[in-house]
Amino acid sequence: MADVTVTKQPKQERSELSRWLGFETPLARGSLLSISPFAVMRLFAEEMDRILGQMQRVMGDGGAWSPAIEVKQQEGNLLISAELPGLRKEDVKVHIDGDTLVVEGERKQEQEEKREGYYHSERSYGRYYRSIPLPEGAKTEQTAARFDNGVLEVRIPIPETRAKRQDIPIHEGSKKAA
Repeated sequence: MADVTVTKQPKQERSELSRWLGFETPLARGSLLSISPFAVMRLFAEEMDRILGQMQRVMGDGGAWSPAIEVKQQEGNLLISAELPGLRKEDVKVHIDGDTLVVEGERKQEQEEKREGYYHSERSYGRYYRSIPLPEGAKTEQTAARFDNGVLEVRIPIPETRAKRQDIPIHEGSKKAA
C-alpha cells in the first residue's frame, strides 16, 4: 500500500465579497476588476442555479407544483380548464364549497430508466389545491365536469350579466368637462 502524505494549507484571508455573501464563491476568490463582465454573469448564474437547486431539494419537487387554470365566460357558462398532465381521473377531486370551486388532489410521478450499467429512478409526490371564486347567481347544482387526456373542464351555468362598462367621451381643448 502506498504512503500518502497530507499537508494542511495555511488558511487564506476571505475576500470582502465572500465575507459579505457569507460563503466562498469563485467570484469572491478573485478581483472583480480582473474578470470579464461575461464571466461575472456566468458565475452569478451558476451560483443562482446551485442555490435554487438546493432550495428545490429541501422543498421537494411536488410541493411547489400548482396546475395551470384558465377561467372564462362563454355562452352563459363559466368554463374552467385545468391542465393536469400525467394525472388520471382518480387523482383529481372537484367540489363546490360555498361560492368557491375547488380542484385538488395528489400528484405522484415515478420515472425509472434502465440501461446497460446504468439505473436511474426518480419519484416526486405532492398535493395540489386551487380555488376559484364563483360569480353571484352561479347555478352550482347544474355543474358538469369532464376529464380528458390530462385536461379537466368544468362548466357552471351563470346568469347573463349586463356590462357595467361605460365609455366616456374624450373632448379636445383646455375647457373643463361639463
